[in-house]
Amino acid sequence: MAFRKALKRTAIIGGGAVAAAFGLSQVVEYKRTQVCVCLCHIQAQLAHVQAEADLKVPFADQLPSRQAQLAALKDTEEFDVLVVGGGATGAGCALDAVTRNLKTALVERSDFSSGTSSRSTKLIHGGVRYLQKAIMQLDYEQYMMVKEALHERANLLEIAPHLSAPLPIMLPVYKWWQLPYYWAGIKMYDLVAGIQNLKSSYVLSKAKALELFPMLKKDKLVGAIVYYDGQHNDARMNLAIALSAARYGAAIANYTEVVHLLKTNDPQTGKERVCGARCRDVVTGQEFDVKAKCVINATGPFTDSLRKMDNQKISNICQPSAGVHIVIPGYYSPDNMGLLDPATSDGRVIFFLPWQKMTIAGTTDTPTSVTAHPIPGEDDINFILQEVRNYLSPDVEVRRGDVLAAWSGIRPLVTDPNSKDTQSICRNHIVSVSDSGLVTIAGGKWTTYRSMAEETLDAAIKAHELKAEPCKTVGLMLEGAKGWTPTLYIRLVQDYGLENEVAQHLASTYGAKAFDVAKMALVTGQRWPIVGKRLVSEFPYIEGEVLYAIKEYACTAIDVIARRTRLGFLNVQAADEALPRIVQIMGKELGWSQEQRTAELEAAKKFLYQEMGYRSRSEQLTRTTEINLDYQEVVRYKKRFHKFDKECKGFITTVDVQQVLDSINVHIDENALHEILNEVDLNKNGQIEIDEFLQLMSAVKKGQVSDSRLAILMKSAEETLDMRGPVTVDRSGGGV
Repeated sequence: MAFRKALKRTAIIGGGAVAAAFGLSQVVEYKRTQVCVCLCHIQAQLAHVQAEADLKVPFADQLPSRQAQLAALKDTEEFDVLVVGGGATGAGCALDAVTRNLKTALVERSDFSSGTSSRSTKLIHGGVRYLQKAIMQLDYEQYMMVKEALHERANLLEIAPHLSAPLPIMLPVYKWWQLPYYWAGIKMYDLVAGIQNLKSSYVLSKAKALELFPMLKKDKLVGAIVYYDGQHNDARMNLAIALSAARYGAAIANYTEVVHLLKTNDPQTGKERVCGARCRDVVTGQEFDVKAKCVINATGPFTDSLRKMDNQKISNICQPSAGVHIVIPGYYSPDNMGLLDPATSDGRVIFFLPWQKMTIAGTTDTPTSVTAHPIPGEDDINFILQEVRNYLSPDVEVRRGDVLAAWSGIRPLVTDPNSKDTQSICRNHIVSVSDSGLVTIAGGKWTTYRSMAEETLDAAIKAHELKAEPCKTVGLMLEGAKGWTPTLYIRLVQDYGLENEVAQHLASTYGAKAFDVAKMALVTGQRWPIVGKRLVSEFPYIEGEVLYAIKEYACTAIDVIARRTRLGFLNVQAADEALPRIVQIMGKELGWSQEQRTAELEAAKKFLYQEMGYRSRSEQLTRTTEINLDYQEVVRYKKRFHKFDKECKGFITTVDVQQVLDSINVHIDENALHEILNEVDLNKNGQIEIDEFLQLMSAVKKGQVSDSRLAILMKSAEETLDMRGPVTVDRSGGGV
């Protein structure tokens, strides 16, 4: 009964069948509430304009260097607020604090957004499934969480339009009775959003659904429902929040870890109070103290680690859960339409979304231990692939080898002591203040980072009696947002001679700051494009971005491939190919020794291999112990192999491959050729045996391996040779 009253107060009703179910009086209440909400929104916008006009931006022209930021941390006598943690919530707390005119510092032991905040589903959403739980379980708390998230969704799309956009998501329906059920639920989602609804949801016929999503399984399909949520570039969004805080004067430093908390005795109460932290610069190893009136713990999955620095005896409040995502080629989904599987084989929810011209599928929800380096498991990858197969047409072969990248993110769920299953835990947040004054923000979700930060600062100001202004982050534009327009990329093409695709990428990644990146782009020496050398040919990332990344506090090659660009999240092989050049550029700019460059390259390769799914991808071939080919296939592939192994040695080397390529006028760089063979060389002896080649072709047949450069190269060469016919001794250069 209490829940129904709450629904009435917040007007979760509308016209038509839903209104009839609740009664006419509620409809009148709803209309009255909508008018009030509209007026409140207008008032909030006017207040924001005034608040932003009052804000000073000390570093509007140029960000201070990391060295300058460290100097500020060391030399400032006392900060009002020290935030520990550089994820979305921590960066949000720093931005909230500094815009309230509080002297603010932030430290992060790794890179900004290096943890969970860069490993999300890339959605800005209220949570359709949470609304379903709220209604089915009459859970007012879950309903309020959805309502808050929908408000924050609208705000985030407004303050960073270059990094975010509405995305239509299709919910395919395969049973007639589900159509009105899902339609009612999605319409409730629209109604809860109110005037901040992105676009109205709608129903599609079977024919129209297949027209918009041709890869969809059509057997037994009765129709589909399309609703709208937001999508963003999560790591870049996190970075934009942190850089905005720096622009407004916050002292922020990545690769700066807390060694222990500083404490002092309160002269009035005699109790110990947290008064700062002993920090260590991870890059140099130097330690120093950062004094602060208030310390905020915003460390995500590591929340309990910092809490136990304050008090060893306390119990944990976070229960970590691992969510795995995979990236597959863009042809698996339409350019601008996602897919939601509301009920997988084990009751979980799977999203299937276009992102950065690729397709993301995920996520899983598995209890895990806290680690700074989560690894995507093969079982989770295969689970996601199987669920994708269930919804796609049988004509579309979903292959394990098509997984271009995979990652695992740890959600910092707030523990429910009565639940053993993390899936039933609401992803809400808590703000607590310890006896010694440590303020902790735990739980929550990406979308609500701003409201979580506001609530945290309100609690900190109250607990520590800080003199602060009201919150000003509603509508506060983030780094790159001011001056951005959807057509900004055209100016980049016209003014700098960038490729169209590169210009669009720069505009959607850096916003108005894209011009600063373009100024750092190198001349290509070609007629077109005039500037903008790509790091890898199939992606629009350019070398100038590596230089700009250093200005954005990138310290390692991993920072560049994972968070300044998203190459490591999109294609691990492409990222691996780009690494030598990235290390070369950073090494020259940062003065790295040869030893440092080698160490950086190895660390980045290890990151791709373990955390971005390269290991799982490469192991598909090594695990293929059986050769599952029929007799005719074995004969055909042996014939292909012997076109390269002319001496019948039983193996081929780069020399053999190069000779065949030379004979058909194909030229490949020697280092690139070594890399191509090394992908298939299972025993790493510098040669490919006939059995290794047959294992490769068997893996390709089963879909465990796709886009094998050696397999494609040898097939193409064989076809060219067959078309040419026998090669004379004169044409081949006399043999050998």
